[in-house]
Amino acid sequence: MQAEALDAFFQGLETALTPDIILWLIVGMLLGMLLGALPGIGSPVGMAIVLPLTLPLDATSAIVLLIAIYSGAMFGGSIAAILLNAPGTESAAATTLDGYPMAQQGLAKNALAIATTASALNGFAGALILVVISPILIGLVLLFGSPEYFLLAVLGLALITIVTEGSIVKGLLAGALGFMISTIGVASMSPRPRFAFGQLGLYEGISFVAALIGMFAFAEMMKLAGKKSIASDDVEISGSIKDGIKAVFKYPKTTIKSGLIGLGIGMVPGSGATTSTFVAYAEEARSSAKDGRFGQGDPRGVIAPEGANNPTVSGSLVPTLSFGIPGSGSTAVLLGGLLMHGLQPGPGLFEAQLNVTYTFFITLFLGNILILLVGYSLTPYLSLITKLDTHVIIPVVVVLSYAGAYTLNQNWFDVGAVLVLGVLGYYMVQYNYSVIAFVLGIVLGPIAEQNFFRSLQISQGSYSIFVTQPLSLMLVIMIMIVLFGPFLKPYFTRAIDRVG
Repeated sequence: MQAEALDAFFQGLETALTPDIILWLIVGMLLGMLLGALPGIGSPVGMAIVLPLTLPLDATSAIVLLIAIYSGAMFGGSIAAILLNAPGTESAAATTLDGYPMAQQGLAKNALAIATTASALNGFAGALILVVISPILIGLVLLFGSPEYFLLAVLGLALITIVTEGSIVKGLLAGALGFMISTIGVASMSPRPRFAFGQLGLYEGISFVAALIGMFAFAEMMKLAGKKSIASDDVEISGSIKDGIKAVFKYPKTTIKSGLIGLGIGMVPGSGATTSTFVAYAEEARSSAKDGRFGQGDPRGVIAPEGANNPTVSGSLVPTLSFGIPGSGSTAVLLGGLLMHGLQPGPGLFEAQLNVTYTFFITLFLGNILILLVGYSLTPYLSLITKLDTHVIIPVVVVLSYAGAYTLNQNWFDVGAVLVLGVLGYYMVQYNYSVIAFVLGIVLGPIAEQNFFRSLQISQGSYSIFVTQPLSLMLVIMIMIVLFGPFLKPYFTRAIDRVG
């Protein structure tokens, strides 16, 4: 098995170094940095817009492009966070706490160099760790069959609805609604149409790609249209790139610790980069409270969140590629790209297509070289990005959303889905319903349904197949804990208090 994995690694390395893959890696990274630097855009929106445009590409090139956008946006979000105090992505919000004060003190170059170095170095480390642990993942993934994948899909949906902001009930409702929408069209295991209302255009169901475009790109543009543009004409960049690089190596413990936090939290479905960056920042503020000046321009306050963001990308690939359970909007779009290009998460990506998986890991490593090159060479000119008026971008994104949705299947119902689900997504955010849970319901719905029916076929209709194996029984117990734990916790707390 190890010989096969090593052979697949070298195949993946050979593929990753081909001119086509390198080209799409560069395009994705640069596009991701630009989208990440624009407040309100970010990786989910950019990936959702680009997803239908990847149809002419082969599967490997398309996924490399999406992963590069994801990784590039993680770094790009720090640019506006440091220069404008307006994070380009939610995960960069923690960077504003000390990055913007540094810029106000005339140390913008220092802060940007710190963000570049910490993000890239830990991005290297995260990608290397992925390669190292891949043999363990192979063994783990091969333990799963149809019953386990069904239960994993349910567990993933349950985890997302619990972890995302808002009430538990609202999260569950949003996930259930997405799950219901995924059932529109001809059933996967029978030729019977469902909820099509006699419309042939609905027989194939609502395209999950159209849903992703609507819920992320269109809804986000509606939200952005109601905000005042933050384009700036007077952002000044001063300081020293060299001193910024030195600052990262001055605090190796902070850099390593934040990277491990990002990687670990990234592997947990439902957490995402926002959680990892704030946890890394909070931990560094706690452990360095004696000599720290956090919130006043402490370099460690930039190292911690930026050192956690790119490893989170690496960590998030583990549940997405292994089990088809994305933990954020970006990985939900990435999962949609995998499915659209015929790459099924699970055993296939760790057996026959292991070389493809290694290609993704290796390009993620190479992408961080580009972050270093771009970050250092363009730092004096990064203020130009902050001058872009986001209101000029809104109509462009909307047009691309419609065009991309129609390109998928030449089906006007997909275009209508972008509009309807975009409006729905906007109001879901307004009333604190989880958009992530809704999208995960749509993406995980078909996976859960197919594996549910396949499991019943294997067991000849017996539901005991979901509890007879130790692994499936453990997953059932985990689902129960996740769903009912928050409701039962107050009762256990009171009982413990009485005993005490």
